[in-house]
Amino acid sequence: MQRHRSGGHRAAVRFRTAGLVVLAVHLLLVAWFTLRPLDVPWVSAANLHPLAGIRADLALGWRAGGRRIGEGLLLLAPLGVLLPLAGGRLHVSAWGSLLRTVAAGALISLGIELLQTGVPGQVVDVDSVLLNTVGVAIAHAAVVPALRARLRRRPDLAPLPREEPAQGPTPTIPRVGIAP
Repeated sequence: MQRHRSGGHRAAVRFRTAGLVVLAVHLLLVAWFTLRPLDVPWVSAANLHPLAGIRADLALGWRAGGRRIGEGLLLLAPLGVLLPLAGGRLHVSAWGSLLRTVAAGALISLGIELLQTGVPGQVVDVDSVLLNTVGVAIAHAAVVPALRARLRRRPDLAPLPREEPAQGPTPTIPRVGIAP
């Protein structure tokens, strides 16, 4: 457990609280956008073949295809920053943080796709899971390491040095041999 100076503790709690609030708002907006029923005359079949939807989007042309791919990348990309911010830890492994964040983003995206199976007008697309996960990874890699480094340099967020126990080190007792 990290101990912070009283001002640093308050600052860390503020960052974490702000991260949780913005994360909740973002997830509510994503749920509204992706899970609301749509009034459409027909619905295309579900795409369960990886990269088939991306190829079809690119076949539409760079402009239309790029827009659809960009929407897939950007939908959950803020989670790449908001999940670590809500976690509130500054001193963690960069690779471990990336792996946890990408895994959480992939699970959230998969959950959204599974929930869409029961929503009229919404179609399941495995490429959405791939694009959303890549978007989370790109956002995390682009922002979080630099943000954590900057926050670690703030003096009010620096951890206190470890203190030795008041009694000193624990004494050791030499082994006693067994009598013959």
